[in-house]
Amino acid sequence: MNDRAGRRRARRMAIGTAVVLALAGMNGPWLYRFGSEKYHQYKIDKQEYKAENGRWEIVDFPEKYRQNTIHAALLHTGKVLLVAGSGNDQDNFDAKQYDTRVWDPVKGTVKKVPTPTDLFCTGHTQLANGNLLIAGGTKRYEKLKGDVTKAGGLMVVHNENPDEPITLPAGTRFTGKENGKTFVSKDPVLVPRAKKNFDEETGEFLGNTPGYGRTYVEAQKEGAKHQTGTQDNYTVQGLSGEDARNTYGIAEKLALDKKDFQGIDDAFEFDPVAEKYIKVDPMKEARWYPTLTTLSDGKILSVSGLDDIGQLVPGKNEIYDPETKKWTYTDKVRQFPTYPALFLMQNDKIFYSGANAGYGPDDVGRDPGIWDVETNKFTKVPGMSDADMLETANTVLLPPAQDEKYMVIGGGGVGESPKASEKTRIVDLKADSPRFEDGPSMDKGTRYPQASILPDDNVLISGGSEDYRGRGDSDILEARIYDTAKNELRRVADPLVGRNYHAGSILLPDGRLMFFGSDPLYGDKANTKPGEFEQRIEIYTPPYLYGENPQPELAGGPQTIEHGESGTFTSKDAASVKKVRLIRPSASTHVTDIDQRSVALDFETDGDKLTVTVPESRNVVQAGWYMLFAVTADGTPSKAQWVQVP
Repeated sequence: MNDRAGRRRARRMAIGTAVVLALAGMNGPWLYRFGSEKYHQYKIDKQEYKAENGRWEIVDFPEKYRQNTIHAALLHTGKVLLVAGSGNDQDNFDAKQYDTRVWDPVKGTVKKVPTPTDLFCTGHTQLANGNLLIAGGTKRYEKLKGDVTKAGGLMVVHNENPDEPITLPAGTRFTGKENGKTFVSKDPVLVPRAKKNFDEETGEFLGNTPGYGRTYVEAQKEGAKHQTGTQDNYTVQGLSGEDARNTYGIAEKLALDKKDFQGIDDAFEFDPVAEKYIKVDPMKEARWYPTLTTLSDGKILSVSGLDDIGQLVPGKNEIYDPETKKWTYTDKVRQFPTYPALFLMQNDKIFYSGANAGYGPDDVGRDPGIWDVETNKFTKVPGMSDADMLETANTVLLPPAQDEKYMVIGGGGVGESPKASEKTRIVDLKADSPRFEDGPSMDKGTRYPQASILPDDNVLISGGSEDYRGRGDSDILEARIYDTAKNELRRVADPLVGRNYHAGSILLPDGRLMFFGSDPLYGDKANTKPGEFEQRIEIYTPPYLYGENPQPELAGGPQTIEHGESGTFTSKDAASVKKVRLIRPSASTHVTDIDQRSVALDFETDGDKLTVTVPESRNVVQAGWYMLFAVTADGTPSKAQWVQVP
């Protein structure tokens, strides 16, 4: 190379270096971010990293199949039911556009399913026959104060006639005796006849107790001048004679206040094989945000929710019989906030963790405890830390279910409170005097944490937000595995998508987990832009699927095993199996997943044969379909075999 060529090359290199340095000066953060992102991707793609922390991936859903998924349930076909209803979208509700999808996570196919009504904020649970019971949903969207143009509220209609009930149609007008203002009912109302009362000893007639019904009413005209400030008696227009004398309304303040969501009483069974909704007998009460809990006899307890006029159902609980497809009231009244976390215990009673998803007085039904549904006795369980922050907390029955230990994770203050708890709390219900003790702490106060049981007896805890509905850009892009044996939380790979309100997670039959939903109130840190519903589905592959050993094989075997009976499966890896778990498929919404539980099975091996035995207790193993996992000593699970326990 001659001197002139060398000088030219040196000059070009100097100019190039200067340009790079100048760009670095102007775009240093970008260059750093570009480099760090590439390194981060390189790091998380390494086999050693995945074997320690797992991996997250976003599912590529065709746009025409995306929806605002509010509810998800794993079906015994291996597919996932994704329910949006109107998807917390007033425009969809007004257009009667209600959505459901059935997604096959193995084949990657998605199918639209006709949705009969607005199943937004419904309740659901798995039935013994493999159907999913779905009950409740949305009759009317809430109206915030400022959007309400007509004064309205609850009208209690009384009937003093002991011989006949009376039905008032929608559009019935009620006029106040004192205020002279007229309000119009939005729905028909059936008012039962009055009850005759007699002295039990003498038989003397003591008078009648009026029957009563409730309906939502609105002023005839818009404006603040049509509000009322105090209770008044109302005459019912259009009645005459005895009906006019016996029937009247009583209402408290009828105002332009915020109007809550209203529920429906519709109930359906979703058939996973036919992939369609089947209408069954409606509930006795309309419910929005109810909890459905399976009892030991296979019947379903339905609790709480907002009713058809937007008020909390006043402790009137009911039971669904899958044989008759009908509902009956329980004998006693007990009130809980909406979506209470209620679990069947081994002694036939119900454990209430205190966790819930929102609506209801802050001083009624919020204490955790043990509820005897038959006698209505409720025994409080003490020791709960951050007891005023159980709204939007998650509750999980720690595996194995026979140990009857529960963990309550995170949570926040009542309503739109900014308070959030970083606590986990654990209670052993088999202890002589059950009491909550603090478990390992999370780094941040966490509302809406997702929690899923893993086949290796650990629990994945992920997502949530530090503030109400992700306010202030507070989504937590962190995940942890809770080691039940060590009572420790360990950070694993960070999720790619923030998840807060209307989010959930589900264990899939291949040992992976799917995450859905999220409905932030705002879309920016300053809380100035409306949030957008998160339609992406994300899959987390746990570390146990990246280990040195492949998943153990599990095949053959019966599709049905009775309580207390055994079944034999084939596995060339039988000798390496250290535990077998029977996991009930999830039905998840609003940080509430009552169904998931992992039951330890006794087992024996003989060559390539694995014989498992199902416990006799129907309180431990509720009738229904389960995923059967065989797990090796290093925690690697097989792919699940589906087994029905009738």
